[in-house]
Amino acid sequence: MKLPNGIAGFFDSKTNELPQVDGKKFKQLCFDFAIRNDGKVIDFNTPQYPRKFYYVQVEIPYNNQFYILLNQHYPYLAFASVVGDWNVEFINEPACFEYFSPSYKVMGTEELNIPLNQILGKENELNSGELEQITHWEPKTVGEIIFNYWD
Repeated sequence: MKLPNGIAGFFDSKTNELPQVDGKKFKQLCFDFAIRNDGKVIDFNTPQYPRKFYYVQVEIPYNNQFYILLNQHYPYLAFASVVGDWNVEFINEPACFEYFSPSYKVMGTEELNIPLNQILGKENELNSGELEQITHWEPKTVGEIIFNYWD
């Protein structure tokens, strides 16, 4: 898996400002998804230091509650059963994949749980600022890089 420059939310002095995803579009899609599935949005959270991702808690009758996560800089989307301080537990939500796939790269647990040592040193575009943070925070998986709480 190739990780783009800035996916972890850091850049070095040699790179330009990082891109930003459209938070309003994400919010609209999440509310629409919940309504279409006879559910509701419980909470919508924008990225706030040190969290580098949006997350939305939804309640859907067939699956109780779960979270929809979106990276702040790239359209990488995932699902989780838990989003807490420094802790995200990724899950697969097959019913959601189809709805969000036209707008985002929807990532399943197989991709998110790829061990970091399997992708580092390959064709990644991670910048020196991100590599410094990875050395400091010691994430174990791809998901921990894309959806992080690093400061």
